[in-house]
Amino acid sequence: MLQFDMAFFACAVPAVLFAGISKGGFGSGAAFAAASILAIVLEPGTALGIMLPLLMLIDLATLGPYWKKWDGGDARLLIFGALPGVALGAALYSVTDEDVFRFLIGAIALLFVGWMWGQKQGLIRPARHALPRWAGALAGAVAGFTSFVSHAGGPPAAVYLLSRRPDKTTYQATTVLVFWAINITKFLPYALLGIFNARTMLADLYLAPVALAGAWLGVKAHGLIPERLFFAVTYVALTLTGAKLIWDALT
Repeated sequence: MLQFDMAFFACAVPAVLFAGISKGGFGSGAAFAAASILAIVLEPGTALGIMLPLLMLIDLATLGPYWKKWDGGDARLLIFGALPGVALGAALYSVTDEDVFRFLIGAIALLFVGWMWGQKQGLIRPARHALPRWAGALAGAVAGFTSFVSHAGGPPAAVYLLSRRPDKTTYQATTVLVFWAINITKFLPYALLGIFNARTMLADLYLAPVALAGAWLGVKAHGLIPERLFFAVTYVALTLTGAKLIWDALT
């Protein structure tokens, strides 16, 4: 059973604070690191169940400033494309054990680090031309699946959206809307699969102020902390937690 002891809060408070800072000041791409960190000390389902309402709360807090600044067509394509991906994630969760999800969370964390490193090195470049609509639906499906299993749907959606060459505000607003909607679609399957329970919801009540404080700090830190430093720390944390989760799953 989930215990609200010092060990829990020593891990959960920094993880949730990080998620808020990431979403509030540095985009939402790395916020899923919080679930990876929690999965080190909790069962994967419990970690995912705790983080989803908190991510939804942060989404709600950041949706207002971007209201109607998104690209509605691309947002709808990604959201509806995500539905089969969410369904696939739910089906997989219902027939596998915790070690499979430990492995998936760890693998996605390492792939994310590899993806970002490849972009920095110029090995991975944005598409030169706008990707077709079917690619957007496929990106949505992949985002729905990776979001369900680890709250990490950002990279697949980014591949499609960045090919459309949106301006910075349109891109940010579209991603905020897309993942606000995807997180809502995940809520019911999480509830039906027992990922939510009374203890995870109590944890969310304890941690909600931390999530909001993190979002506020992220806005303030945006102009004070170099983005390179923030993501360097993020990549180290994701590499360590991803490797640890894979090791635990395999051993």
